[in-house]
Amino acid sequence: METTITRLNWGCGDKPAQGWINSDRQAAAGVDLCGDIRDGLALADATVDYAVAIHALQDLPWRDIPRALRELRRVLKPGGVLRLGLPDMDRAIAAYQRGDAAYFHVPDSDARSTGAKLVTQLIWYGSTRTPFNVEYAVEVLENAGFRDIRRCAFRETASRHPDIVALDNRERESLFVEATA
Repeated sequence: METTITRLNWGCGDKPAQGWINSDRQAAAGVDLCGDIRDGLALADATVDYAVAIHALQDLPWRDIPRALRELRRVLKPGGVLRLGLPDMDRAIAAYQRGDAAYFHVPDSDARSTGAKLVTQLIWYGSTRTPFNVEYAVEVLENAGFRDIRRCAFRETASRHPDIVALDNRERESLFVEATA
């Protein structure tokens, strides 16, 4: 008996992944669900085995993060897993403190000093509305009802779904966490 796994790629942007339900605010080729998560996802309750959101959650305002996480939890099956990839504010601050301008993905034409590069990268030219560190990620996940929250390394999973890491990217600047619904 073959079991079908349903997996959601929320906030896919212009990089939808084959074999996933790709969801984003903006319509694009390969986006299956177009809409704002704050208005709800067009999915029934408890229908997704696991969901991944890579560098998407930070683009929401702070006040909307809990609603988005509750919506992701709603569509996950009991025991379903959410994997988040988020810009790691602590890594950026550490690079700033050691004077490592090369850490930042900001060209000198946009910011020359390490401090200016830090600020530009933390807000990513105005698209990042909520910076994250692992403590904040854990707290908002707990508040949204998730459990078994674990920090994972790039391409490392804490779940029984080995391909949940398939969408991981931006290893140098990201933190990854997994949580169970």
